[in-house]
Amino acid sequence: MAYIKKIIGKRIALGIMEADGAERCAKWMNDLTVTDNLGTTFNIYTVEAEKNWIINNAREYQFAIIRLEDEQWIGNCGLHAINQISQCAEVGIFIGDDENRNQGYGREALSLLIDYAFDSLNLHSLMLQVFSFNEQAISCYKKVGFEEMGRRRESYYAKGQFHDTVYMDILREDWRKRC
Repeated sequence: MAYIKKIIGKRIALGIMEADGAERCAKWMNDLTVTDNLGTTFNIYTVEAEKNWIINNAREYQFAIIRLEDEQWIGNCGLHAINQISQCAEVGIFIGDDENRNQGYGREALSLLIDYAFDSLNLHSLMLQVFSFNEQAISCYKKVGFEEMGRRRESYYAKGQFHDTVYMDILREDWRKRC
C-alpha cells in the first residue's frame, strides 16, 4: 500500500494512519514486547477498537512510521497533550515489530517529529515518559537530545516488580543547537 507521507526523512517517513492498518496496530498493541514499554500491558485491543482509534485521531498529530524502502508501516509516533498557549506537548513513539527495532528508525522518526513540533507547530518544549527498565529507549532519547528532568519512583508495576517512570524533555533552543 502506498501511504500518504506528511514528513519525509532519509529512510522513513511520517505518514497518515489508515484504518485498513488497524489489524497491524491491534497485533502490536497486544504484543507484550510493545505494551510493557507503553504501560498498556493489561489492556486488550481489538481490530475494531484500533480502527475506531485511527479514525477518531485522524486530525490529531498521530503518524504512521513508514519505512521508505518497501512502504511498510513499522510503528507509530505522535504529539499529544498539546498546549498552544504554553507551547508544549508530550511525545509518544514505538516501533511495532522486533525486526525493525535497533535499526535507527525510531531515532529518525523522533527527529522528524521534533522538527515538525518546533518548526511547524511553533512549540517550545517537548516531554516524554519512559520506564526505567527500557534502557534502549532512554539511550535513543538521549541521542536525540532529550534530558532526564525527573523520576517518579516505583510507579509502574510490570513482570513482578516496580519500576521508575523517567520524565525527559527537550527545549527548542537545545534542539536547534544540535542541528
